[in-house]
Amino acid sequence: MSFSSDSTAILNPEELRKIDAWWRAANYLNVGQIYLSANPLLREALTVDHVKPRLLGHWGTSPGLNLIYVHMNRLIKKYDLGAIYMAGPGHGGPAIIANVWLEGSYSEFFPAISNDEIGMLRLFRQFSTPGGVPSHVSVPTPGSIHEGGELGYVLVHAFGAVMDNPDLLVTAVVGDGESETGPLAGSWKSIDFINPTRDGAVLPILHLNGYKISGPSVWARHNDSDLKKFFEGQGYKPSFVEGDDPALVHQDFAGVLEATIVEIRAIQHAARQHGLARRPVWPMIVLRTPKGWTGPKVVDGKPVEGTFRAHQVPVSEVKTNPEHLRILEDWMRSYKPEELFDENGRFRQEYADLAPQGDRRMGSNPHANGGKLTVPLQLPDYNSYQVTFTERARERTESTGVLGRYLRDLYVANPHNFRLFCPDETNSNRLGAVFEVSDRCLVSDIIPIDDHVSHDGRVMEVLSEHCCHGWLEGYTLTGRHGLFATYEAFAMVVDSMAIQHSKWLEHAKRVPWRADVPSLNYLLTSTCWRNDHNGFSHQGPGFIDTIVHRKPAVARVYLPPDANCLLSVADHCFRSVNYLNLIVIDKQPQLQWLTMDEAKVHCARGAGVWDMYSHQPEDPDIVMACAGDIPTQETIAAVWMLRQYVPNLKVRVVNVVDLMRLCPPDRHPHGMSDVDFIDIFTAGKPVIFAFHGYPGVIHDLLHGRMAHDRFHVRGYIEEGTTTTPFDMVVLNKMSRLHLCLDVPRYVPGMLQSSSALVAQCTALLDQHQIYIREHFDDIPEIKSWCWTE
Repeated sequence: MSFSSDSTAILNPEELRKIDAWWRAANYLNVGQIYLSANPLLREALTVDHVKPRLLGHWGTSPGLNLIYVHMNRLIKKYDLGAIYMAGPGHGGPAIIANVWLEGSYSEFFPAISNDEIGMLRLFRQFSTPGGVPSHVSVPTPGSIHEGGELGYVLVHAFGAVMDNPDLLVTAVVGDGESETGPLAGSWKSIDFINPTRDGAVLPILHLNGYKISGPSVWARHNDSDLKKFFEGQGYKPSFVEGDDPALVHQDFAGVLEATIVEIRAIQHAARQHGLARRPVWPMIVLRTPKGWTGPKVVDGKPVEGTFRAHQVPVSEVKTNPEHLRILEDWMRSYKPEELFDENGRFRQEYADLAPQGDRRMGSNPHANGGKLTVPLQLPDYNSYQVTFTERARERTESTGVLGRYLRDLYVANPHNFRLFCPDETNSNRLGAVFEVSDRCLVSDIIPIDDHVSHDGRVMEVLSEHCCHGWLEGYTLTGRHGLFATYEAFAMVVDSMAIQHSKWLEHAKRVPWRADVPSLNYLLTSTCWRNDHNGFSHQGPGFIDTIVHRKPAVARVYLPPDANCLLSVADHCFRSVNYLNLIVIDKQPQLQWLTMDEAKVHCARGAGVWDMYSHQPEDPDIVMACAGDIPTQETIAAVWMLRQYVPNLKVRVVNVVDLMRLCPPDRHPHGMSDVDFIDIFTAGKPVIFAFHGYPGVIHDLLHGRMAHDRFHVRGYIEEGTTTTPFDMVVLNKMSRLHLCLDVPRYVPGMLQSSSALVAQCTALLDQHQIYIREHFDDIPEIKSWCWTE
């Protein structure tokens, strides 16, 4: 392939020749991964025996991804950049694998995939095959911290990665289809939270190749003028590159990409030398190239290159159709592999030298293996925040308010290594103490009436759960620590993000070179039981179900009943690695049940008998168990009533703070042994279990235990409205009165002795319905109830 020389071109003819050679090599390796199981260098005529029996993979997006990668290599070397590459298109895996193999990173992580003909063959054979690697960018892809199969999140992951990472540049490629998703649409606003004095930079490249799987992509049908207006309105300065002639596109893209990098560096230099006066106008690129560029133009009389038919496998009947086999061979030979690889199958040195060296290679940059850079948090002594009391459960405290003071000091001790991410709810969730030491971050205009808002703020508030979760993912996967706090019902917005992150963490445990990364920590407040004014729409504890059903190796769910337990649990979570830690506790004032010493022991055990609230617990008639703050309150209030009306009944109170302790030990590493389970829940006595979430969760966790049938669970049953706190537990039949009424049903011989209890509970339920409608508040004796001996 020859190129014309142009004195104004950014690349001289020799640079252009080498860059195009790398690009052709990457394209060749892409096709080989999809099709070949033998004859990797086409040293003999291609036959059906050389072709995989099942053709899986995606070709359409790969040429554009390869183009960006090789041009980034040139600029990394020229400007000594620390850069990583995030491929948003769903199945860009073969492109990134091809490039990290060409640069040498892949063989260092996977020595069996050597940089020669044998390694190339293994590279091809492992792709989308049993025991191999997926067709999308994933955990075993060197240089990746982004799951390519999860469309919509490349920008938020990228922006999270550069926060507090001043020397990191992330090239974030947004695919056609991905650009249509809701989360991606909200992600463009992330530049309003990037401060170039302390943060790195994201270079978004919108890659428009015209089509998704079968339909046209929306933005590809918009002209440059429309796109320019849109992105300028978002705060970007867009540049455009378009074409299908490789020589011209190489030159155009080289010039635009270099100008963009220079502009990013100028923004950072100015901010770091002179401070930040206003939000920068950050550059981005719109790249238009044909889908399946350089692939077959026509197959079976139908156009392929530049159409949706190039999306996956452009030539699909290679094993049965000789014409398809010929097209495949011609296509692969068009890249001239004999020019690209030597007699041993190694990438020729003159082209391999385009790659940066060592950790500057995008496949080897340690930011893409963030555990290598992780610095443990300097944690405050949580004992100093403890709630003390002289009498048990008689005073109410906002437990999350106590945690807020702990987080405040965590910010002070870790000024570059910890952030709180919250959708405009920090004060609402009683975590506002953090504003004593850090403002909300906003890099747009600040006006005098703003409250705790500054360019330098490090509390990340944006009314997008997707952005908060995605930023925190990027932040933790590059080695830092954080907390995502939100209303319980709103956590369901990021359900799929949590699932995908759990898959990443679980898979990473099986990739030896992946270093441990800080856990992703959730705090859910404003829970289903106390959304008095928001009502039914804000009452949904389903995120517990999401986490409980993730792989046991990564899933942890904690339901601390009070402030001291919350502090103990939070300290544990911030020390942990490789988990999704879900903490659920409400923000409203709560009775405090345990001293700090008791809380430490209880949280370390995860579940246990609360003798101080039990009644003759040694050989109980019934076990009253609970998990969650409101279930704990209702359970202990029920036990208190049982003492008054059935004083001879022997009752044991059990509280569960680590929900996974209920599992058998062969199902979860936190699962308690059968011996411990019997020690806590007895061998055969009935258990009435008040649970924060959907009752089925407890039954799922108990599956496999012989005691399963004697557990009678009450929890959230999708009943709710704008009502009083006690009415919520009444509507869901989890009130202290319902728990008391359950006891005679399950304790043999108790029906005769419980008439007074039944009468009192029934009367109170009737009185409750009348009282709340007349007074708009709960009955005083219920509202102000506290524990008395």
